[in-house]
Amino acid sequence: MRFTEDMRHTTPEDNQAGLFSCNDGIYPAGGSLEGDDSLRPGNPPDKEAPVMPLDPHSDKALLHFITTEDPEETEALFAAAREVRSSHYGRDVYFRGLIEFSNYCENNCYYCGIRAGNRRLKRYRLSLEEILGCCRLGDLLGYRTFVFQSGEDPWFTDDRIEAMLEAVRGEFPDHAITLSIGERSRAGYERFFRAGANRYLLRHETASEEHYRKLHPRRMSLRERKQCLWDLKDIGYQVGAGFMVGTPFQTPKNLLEDLRFLRDLEPHMVGIGPFLPQEDTPFGNYPPGSFEQTLRMIALTRLLLPRALIPATTALGTISPLGREKGLMAGANVVMPNLSPKDVREFYALYDHKICTGDEAAECRLCMEGRIRNFGFEPNMARGDMAGWEARKFPRAGVIQQ
Repeated sequence: MRFTEDMRHTTPEDNQAGLFSCNDGIYPAGGSLEGDDSLRPGNPPDKEAPVMPLDPHSDKALLHFITTEDPEETEALFAAAREVRSSHYGRDVYFRGLIEFSNYCENNCYYCGIRAGNRRLKRYRLSLEEILGCCRLGDLLGYRTFVFQSGEDPWFTDDRIEAMLEAVRGEFPDHAITLSIGERSRAGYERFFRAGANRYLLRHETASEEHYRKLHPRRMSLRERKQCLWDLKDIGYQVGAGFMVGTPFQTPKNLLEDLRFLRDLEPHMVGIGPFLPQEDTPFGNYPPGSFEQTLRMIALTRLLLPRALIPATTALGTISPLGREKGLMAGANVVMPNLSPKDVREFYALYDHKICTGDEAAECRLCMEGRIRNFGFEPNMARGDMAGWEARKFPRAGVIQQ
């Protein structure tokens, strides 16, 4: 894999004209798609934005904004979230290089396209050399954070994950390494931390035990999943939790429980995206989650956790042409373009119609940079740790430092 000039879809003339291209369309600077003028690209966000009179400790207030559809209230919420984000991060949007290295999974979550029971899905695992090749390309493109994501693949034992981390850390000593590989033992998490992992993403999916049971087989446990998050935080990772909006059987009170859990856990990162159905799952015929409610949940999370790193997810860009940009306008401050080999991306099919599966890695970055600047934000390729984060090393003796 090499970074070459011919990877770009747009010409220098296009870029000067403000056109940014990817396989999902060409997006004009200063304009909008499908007649949507609710945002004005190019105008600096957050200037003299009002502060939302929202008490983050009031369940009544939170529940009101979870459900409101009043446009003035919604825009005031987004403006307040942008102001809070700006106070900690300015206009910076951090880029992470995503590497989806295996789509095998031993679980059978009812909503997920890479569930073990999906016999129609073509499975793949990247070799260590392929993984390192993705990292080398990402480094050449300027990424300083790699996010390694997979299903809960039993072939990738603790030994193999540790070896992968040691190889990546040996070649890229100053980069941030994020894992998103599901539930493991505390001992495994400790090994990965010692081997060089800095961050760990593990969406809790839903904080409601009753709702969790409706989304997962009986063998899976919300209590165990939450314990994993507490263990990861105790070990010293920057920890990411998160949930989907609009999953089957979800209620506004379930979303309130998610916010309560985030308030208690205080994770460093929070991933929030709309539920999108995948046709080969038990939930394949359910409608997608609400885009507007997803944006409100991002904004509420920003107000609850002012310094959190919150991605504008690919799912947002899938459900709406300007979804990621609107996520940023609602308080998000991270994007994760894909560094995975192009020939396997379509098989990491968590949901249907996922965008950007056909773009080269360089195209993804160039396209996203242009679109972010078009909305008044500044791409930042640095590690992008949470504001105020102080890293601590895991001692060889196995005693957690306080």
